Amino acid sequence: MSRTPLVEVTYAPAVPETQLRELGSVLPHLVSLAVECPEEPYDGDLQPGDVEIRFRPLGPLNRSGLTVVIEIKSKWSASREANRQERVDALHTDIRAATGLVDFGVHLSLPSGAWSQGD
Repeated sequence: MSRTPLVEVTYAPAVPETQLRELGSVLPHLVSLAVECPEEPYDGDLQPGDVEIRFRPLGPLNRSGLTVVIEIKSKWSASREANRQERVDALHTDIRAATGLVDFGVHLSLPSGAWSQGD
């Protein structure tokens, strides 16, 4: 897999660590399914570096009406662009089913970009 989605999870202090750990364990697979496309198919065999996830607590100056916001950046492709709303809606449903989160949002961004991880 060469797309390496970047995922940032911002969370409120009230979110239990166990729920954040569960989110961290299911996000790589769920995000990979959400951004899968003919140009970069997902083979189900995630390797280190295939999905980069960063967790950040809400700071005292942050403003958010949600307890968790998940922001995903993945390389643009025409097939991803064609149904990105359906992709992010399905991802939201899958995250809710896998973790029990209810007060959260998911943002999928498809910028034009490049990635190099080396050997």
